[in-house]
Amino acid sequence: MLKIAFDPIYAHPLPEGHRFPMLKYELIPAQLLHEGLITHVNLFSPEPLDEPTILLTHDEHYWEQLRDLALPPKEQRRIGFPLDAKLIEREIRIAKGTIDGCRYAMDNGVAFNVAGGTHHAGTNWGEGFCMLNDQAIAANYLLNKGSSKRILIIDLDVHQGNGTAQIFAQQPRVFTFSMHGANNFPYRKEKSDLDIPLPDGLEDEPFLAIVKETVPRLIEEHQPDFIFYLSGVDVLASDKLGKLALSKEGCKERDRFVLQQCKQAGIPVQVSMGGGYSPHIKDIVEAHCNTYRVAVDLYF
Repeated sequence: MLKIAFDPIYAHPLPEGHRFPMLKYELIPAQLLHEGLITHVNLFSPEPLDEPTILLTHDEHYWEQLRDLALPPKEQRRIGFPLDAKLIEREIRIAKGTIDGCRYAMDNGVAFNVAGGTHHAGTNWGEGFCMLNDQAIAANYLLNKGSSKRILIIDLDVHQGNGTAQIFAQQPRVFTFSMHGANNFPYRKEKSDLDIPLPDGLEDEPFLAIVKETVPRLIEEHQPDFIFYLSGVDVLASDKLGKLALSKEGCKERDRFVLQQCKQAGIPVQVSMGGGYSPHIKDIVEAHCNTYRVAVDLYF
C-alpha cells in the first residue's frame, strides 16, 4: 500500500507579510483523493520527532535556539521568515514523516512525504525556508539503527542540496548527488559527492539525458540499500525561482525514470516533494501529483 505523510500543520500559514506556497500541501492530497488514486487510508499523520534523533544530524546549540525561538535575527533572515512555535512543530513533524516513510518504503518499495526536501538546512544553520534537513535526519536515523548500510540521496530540485552535502561531507556511507541550476540559489554551493550544475534554460531532452546516464551508474557504483529522492518541481519552465525550462511532461518522465530504476534494482525509496514556485498553484500541484501517479503505475 502506498503511504503518504501528511498533516494539516504542513500548510501552516506564515506571519503576515511573508509569502510561501504552503497551500500546495493541502491541495496535493486533496487532488489525489479526488482522482481516486488514494483514500484516507493511504495518508498518515506523523508525530513530532524526538530530540535525540534530531541531534544525530543537527548541532545541539542550533537545535536549542530553534526549539526555544532564540535564533538570532540574522539567522532567521537567512531562513527566510521569523520563527514561531507552530513552524518548529511543522518542521519536526515533517522530519518524522520522512523517517516513518522509510519504514513504509521498506515494506512497499516506495513512500512519500507531501512536504520535506528541506535540503538547505545544514548541521548548524537554516536557510532558504529550511530549518531541519528531513532526509538527512532520516538517513542518519537508518544508519544509527543499523537499518541501512549504504544510502544514495538523489536531489533533482532546481536548487543545490547544500545542507545535505555539508552534513554528509565526511560520511562515506551516504552518497550525495545534486543536479541543479548552476546560477540558482544558493549562490555559495557546498560540495556534494557528485554535483552536476546545469545551464540556464535547459529543456527536457538534455536534462533527461543526463538523468538517464547518471542515476543507473550511481546505483551500480555505490550499491545503496536505501535511496532518498528529492523530486522538486521548481525545474519547470514556469517556475519563478528556477532557471531551468522543463515541461510538466519532462518532469514526469524524470520521476518515472528515477522510480523505475529504484524498483528494478529492488531498492526502497523515500520521496520528499521539495520546491515548486510557479505563479499558478494548479501547475505546482499538477506536477507534484504526477510524481504520485507515476509511483502508483509502477508499484501498485
